[in-house]
Amino acid sequence: MTAPDIAFLDRDGTINVRRVGGYVDDPADVELLPGAAAAIARLNAAGARVVVVTNQRGLATGRLEWAAYERVTAQLVDLLAAEGAHLDAIRVCPHDHDQCVCRKPADGLFRDELVAQPWARPQWCVMVGDMPSDVAPARGLGMTAYELGVDVPDLAAAVDRILAGQ
Repeated sequence: MTAPDIAFLDRDGTINVRRVGGYVDDPADVELLPGAAAAIARLNAAGARVVVVTNQRGLATGRLEWAAYERVTAQLVDLLAAEGAHLDAIRVCPHDHDQCVCRKPADGLFRDELVAQPWARPQWCVMVGDMPSDVAPARGLGMTAYELGVDVPDLAAAVDRILAGQ
């Protein structure tokens, strides 16, 4: 079993169900994707640092309040914990398009975590996301990246490949 230094994961559409046409703004709407918690628990057990990198444009537009985002995040953490999984960090971009260097597909969220964890090397990190904009910044930094529905069907399959060293 080979653990990456950091396993970066997108949130909506990778760990939990993406709400079509809206933001996940109610904790009752947080629904883990099948196998996601078990996959994260496997990364935890292997010794990988697990970090969520998520764009939350609704915070910039006012369609999502910080308090609602925090309640949703707490629910996500609780649901994962109930299945033996945990996140080591969550990095969020609260900005609108073209207003920052952290909003994916920019690489600021990744760079911030790499600065905070100077022992981690990009070539020993991985990213799993469900959109091209999730994987592009990781690939640009030299990380292995898996796009759901293109490279692998789901997070569990990505973790199988990650831990197999592929």
